[in-house]
Amino acid sequence: MAVERADTIVLGAGIAGCALAYHLAGRQVGPVVLYDPHTPAAGATGRAAGVVTEQLWNEWDVDVARASKNEYAALAARWDPTALTVNGFARFTARRDAAKVLEEAIARLHQWNVDVRAVGADELGRAVPWARLDDLAGAMLSPKDAVVTPSALTEIYVEQARSRGVETDFGTPFGSLSADGNGWRLERGGRNVRAGRVVVAAGAWSKKILASLHHPLPLAPYRTQAAVLRPSPGGPVPFPSVHDVDLDVYVRPEDQGRILAGNGTELVEVDPDRTSGGGDERFLAHLAESFGTRFPGWADAELVRAWAGVCTSTPDRRPLVGPVPGAPGLFVLVGFNGFGVMRAGDVARRLANYLAAGEGATAERDALEPVLPERFPPGTPATVPRPGFTLEAGDHPRF
Repeated sequence: MAVERADTIVLGAGIAGCALAYHLAGRQVGPVVLYDPHTPAAGATGRAAGVVTEQLWNEWDVDVARASKNEYAALAARWDPTALTVNGFARFTARRDAAKVLEEAIARLHQWNVDVRAVGADELGRAVPWARLDDLAGAMLSPKDAVVTPSALTEIYVEQARSRGVETDFGTPFGSLSADGNGWRLERGGRNVRAGRVVVAAGAWSKKILASLHHPLPLAPYRTQAAVLRPSPGGPVPFPSVHDVDLDVYVRPEDQGRILAGNGTELVEVDPDRTSGGGDERFLAHLAESFGTRFPGWADAELVRAWAGVCTSTPDRRPLVGPVPGAPGLFVLVGFNGFGVMRAGDVARRLANYLAAGEGATAERDALEPVLPERFPPGTPATVPRPGFTLEAGDHPRF
């Protein structure tokens, strides 16, 4: 059985893995193999909402989201202008305590040069006339935020990675990943490839893969849901994506006059191999009730389709990116807590810089410091996923 050789294997063709392959190839680190037993964006990426906002809780995350958006904009402008639309993003609440947190968030975000401001019911109502906002206690708007089509961006990364010499292998059944001397061996479809480094970017399946290698990390896959609906025509398009903090429902514009709505997140760990890919009745009932309460102009929208995807959480809601402690040549790019599309482009770029420069490169390591896996001691248990799209008492607003 022939053994192929590469410098780096990227295991997983979601947007993060494909972006990493693209960036690695641009740094001429040696042969790169991008492998997935399915098609690109077949997992959580293809089911993501695609909202990219700077309304985040930490300066590092803001920098990453901003750089990712700029990269997506440049790629879309050159290869597929429909893949990104700047439409703005608004969060609002009818609760005074939550409104106070929004005010504090605006002040904090201004320190990080985020273009965000408070808006009133009249202004927001003109932008989203389908909403009932007469009881608004507070709202914030980021006019430069965007929505993207994650599958389209992923395909751009794949095609450009190929043009740079990356070998791609999609749809071949997965066999095994194992340590092999000073490197790693991936067996798939009766073929082997050996590399000095492997990056596990397999989304919800990463937990099982790492456990099989005896290098577990604190990851917890969880299920989330969304739906596309077709409302009656009328109103401005595109409108800003909106998030009702109180009901925990978000809505963003889709193509052909449709809308995408969620959040059907279930705060329990699941097995991605035993999880339904369809939306359930409880989630659809919640959407219908929320629309009747907060978005009455969309209450009669026709359901086009509903689906579920599996995201992966970490104990501190930050991804795990970088070398796995005690496993030379093993790296991860996983655990985005539902924010993978928002961060993938720049996090992949940072990891590519780190891999190209070598593990002793201080500046490249510092760029990943908040998300290095070593921050969790060995044996740290996975935690039950916490909501990433709600305002919690005493917490910062999260998207």
